[in-house]
Parts: sequence; structure tokens; C-alpha cells
Amino acid sequence: MPSSRPRQFDLIAFDWDGTLFDSTAIITRCIQRAVVDVGGQEPTREAASYVIGMALMPALAHAAPDVSPEKYPALGERYRHHYIAHQNDISLFEGVLPLLHALKARHHWLTVATGKSRHGLNEALRDVELREVFDGSRTADETAGKPSPLMLHELMREFGVEPERTLMIGDTTHDLQMALNAGCASVGVSYGAHEPEAFHALKPRHVAHSVQDLHDWLLQHA
Repeated sequence: MPSSRPRQFDLIAFDWDGTLFDSTAIITRCIQRAVVDVGGQEPTREAASYVIGMALMPALAHAAPDVSPEKYPALGERYRHHYIAHQNDISLFEGVLPLLHALKARHHWLTVATGKSRHGLNEALRDVELREVFDGSRTADETAGKPSPLMLHELMREFGVEPERTLMIGDTTHDLQMALNAGCASVGVSYGAHEPEAFHALKPRHVAHSVQDLHDWLLQHA
């Protein structure tokens, strides 16, 4: 049953990888393999997962401090090679579709704010048949990477929504810092790339430990 409480947020922006899409482990391994492919030292799982959510090339550069900039094009190419080989192994987290449909029924604007490229997001939306669910989206290659607030600023301007009526949901400190920089509220999810202990300094309204937890909180508080 839809909540009868007044709606607090008109615009809800979701991160993609690690928040809606169960891709964190595969992305982490693809980063590690790409760095080794170009002669760098394999980053730890923690170092590779930390950069998830950032724009691709800054993320890879951060994960591979011993790789010289002239190798960055090859580094990007090797990451894409490994990711494409595994992209069909990735799916939405269980419970995401009912969550999104419940929010649509309450007439929230639903958007995506992601470190993926526009091409990558469009492919992912097509693969899981979610193009019609989201009202808008921004990607790192067409605005600015997280934690710059530009993605959220552009989405708020597109839909005519003020920061206090906007909620950002993500699995990384990059997501929550972006929300803070944009003057928006945020919710963190603990089942993605970053450990939730790092979230508290960024003042999320809630940290959800499962999609069902997120669903319940949003229907009660969003």
C-alpha cells in the first residue's frame, strides 16, 4: 500500500553499480586485471573497489599509481575488454524492480547519477529493460565525475526541483559526498563497494543493509 504520509522528496537519484546493479565484485576484478595487463602492480580488493563510482579514467589512475599516464589508454581498453567479457554475468539486485515500481506509483521523479559512461549506462538500461522506468540520468562523461555536484545540479535543474526536495542514494562515499556538495539529502547502502563505517561523517539520513531495508525506509520516509 502506498504511504499516506506527505512526500518529502520529489526527485530521487540512484547510483547504478553497487546500488541497483550487482556489479561490484566483477568491476573490482576487472580493474585488478587491467592494471596487471599494462604492467602495474595488482591493486588490493579494497583499493580497486574504493574507486568504483568515479569516472573511469580517474578511477583507473587512482587504482594504479605505478602506471604511467602514457599507458592510460591501454589501461582503459583492458578494463573495457574484461568488463565486456563478464557483463552478461551481472544483474539487478533482487528487490530492485519492486522498489522502483513502488516509487513510480508515488510519482517521484526517478533518475540515475552514475560514474558510468553514457554508452555503458544506455546498454545496461537496455539489458535490464529499465529505460522507461527512469525519468532522467546523468553520466560522468557528459557532466563531471563524482563527488562533483554537477550531475545532481543538472538533474535538479532539468526537473525544477530544489536541493531540499532531492535525495541521492548510493553505495560509496563518492555518492554521499556528491549529495553533500549539492546540498541534498542522501541514503547509503552497505551492500556495495564501500564499507558503511565511512558513511557516517557524510551524514546520510539512513544506511540500508539490503534492498528490502532500502525499500521499507523509502516508503516510510521519502
